[in-house]
Formats: sequence, C-alpha cells, structure tokens
Amino acid sequence: MEDFAIKLFEQLGYHYVYAPDISPDGNNPERSRYDEVILKDRLWSAVLRINPSVPRHALQEALKDVERIHSPDLLANNEAFHRMLTEGVKVSYNQDGQDRGDLVWLIDFANPENNEFVVANQFTVIENNQNKRPDLVLFVNGLPLVVIELKNATDENATIKSAYKQLDTYKHTIPSLFTTNAILVISDGLEAKAGSLSAGFSRFMAWKSVDGKTEASHLVSQLETLINGMLNKATLLDLVRHFIVFEKAKKEDPKTGVISISTVKKLAPPIISITRSMPPLLRRYAQRVLTQQ
Repeated sequence: MEDFAIKLFEQLGYHYVYAPDISPDGNNPERSRYDEVILKDRLWSAVLRINPSVPRHALQEALKDVERIHSPDLLANNEAFHRMLTEGVKVSYNQDGQDRGDLVWLIDFANPENNEFVVANQFTVIENNQNKRPDLVLFVNGLPLVVIELKNATDENATIKSAYKQLDTYKHTIPSLFTTNAILVISDGLEAKAGSLSAGFSRFMAWKSVDGKTEASHLVSQLETLINGMLNKATLLDLVRHFIVFEKAKKEDPKTGVISISTVKKLAPPIISITRSMPPLLRRYAQRVLTQQ
C-alpha cells in the first residue's frame, strides 16, 4: 500500500525520496541529526525563490524564528508555526538608511507550482531516545506538513484505529515532527481518513471527492480519493491557508471556580473544503462553521 500511495503522489507531481538516503548517515544526507525534521537546504532554496526582494540576512532571521518554536506544549508550538506559515514571518532590516518591516513567506500560496513537494517514506526520527519511523511524510519546501500512517488490509489486527493510535504514539514520543504538521492521515487499505493534530479518532473524516464536484465512486479506494482530492498541490495549500483554525474554549471548574483555556485545532470538513471555487464571502462563512476537531 505504501508503494501504491507513493505512485499516486508522483502522478500529482510530488518528488519521491527514500528517506534513509537523506538521513544523517545516508548516501545523500540532508539532515545533520535524526531529531532534525525540517529539510533546511530545501527550505532555504524556497525562501530565496519566493522572497527575492528580502535581504538574505533577514531571510536567515526568519528561519531562526521558525527554529525557535520550542515549548512543552505541542499544540501551542503548532499554532505558532501555523501563524508564521499562513501570515508570513515578520522581519525588520535596514535598507538605504531606513528601518523597514517585511514578511517572509515560507510557501507561495498563490502559485502552487512555485513550491517543492516531496513524498518520503521511512522517515526516521529519534527524539528522547525514542526511535520512530512514520510510513509517509509529505514535505512542502522542506517542511513536514502531512504525516500518513498506513496499515495492511490483510492483517486483521491492523485496523484504521490502530493507525490512529500509532500516530498518537508518535505525537508523544517524537513531538518535533508535529510542530509544523497541518494534516494527519490514517488508512487500513480500505478506509482512509484525515484529521487535525488535536482530533480524536471519531473526528477523522473520509474525503468524498476528487474534483470537488461529484462524489467519488465506491469502486475507487478511499485512500486514492483522499490523496487525489485532498492532497493534490492546489487543494493541500488551500486547506492549509484557509481551512485550519485554532479555537479557544473556556472551562470553569464547578468546585474551585478556576477557569482554564483549552485549544482545539479544527480542519474543515470535506463538504466545505472541496468548494474552492465558492465566492469569498461564502468561503469566509464556511471557515466560521468548521466542525471537525
């Protein structure tokens, strides 16, 4: 199933990388350590290309800001990165004797083809003496935005729920991989569902359409529909920029009166997300009625 998924991504224009080859001790290393999850050279090339008018030293500062995101709260890290990704990284520099503020973009959302899309399998991460290897990781400009866990449909113990539990284990053992995460995907070969970093299993949803207009045939696997319909370059970037929100909720302890604030990351349900051609006003309304946690 892993090979099948990789072929689908290659058909969508992703470049395939066998992750052990780019590991610290691989044939063509792109990481200096196993706890380094961003492909820095690819990210640097992308920001140079996307931000031609910003001085190099300001670009370097922007990337340092991304690397500085590091708190004990994974969801807080994820929210901080998402803000940088979708709103730009704020930088300031002196130009012609004047201080100037600017934004550094990590992704060119307006022109999907101006970005580099990579699908990598067997991407090993070692963190806190924990060695984990998710099945597939999708990188956009060197940033790991999507993590996919696949289970074998012929194994009666390898269910889609076990794929979810595996991702949940990864979040606790190798959290650095999920600071930049936008979407999680699970599949058992028959079913395929996507959800957010904070989503419980019941909140993971199947993707219903490839073209955003008609429901896919039941003869086509859910994984194929999800990959082609949700993770093609344009739709993936549209989802990341417009259909992910972090919602705050207050909760008061009835006994102590102490108020706590929790955060939930929400990803738009398929019926909303596939309507990329809807008018701006309707799109804004759609974003306010996100229901998937």
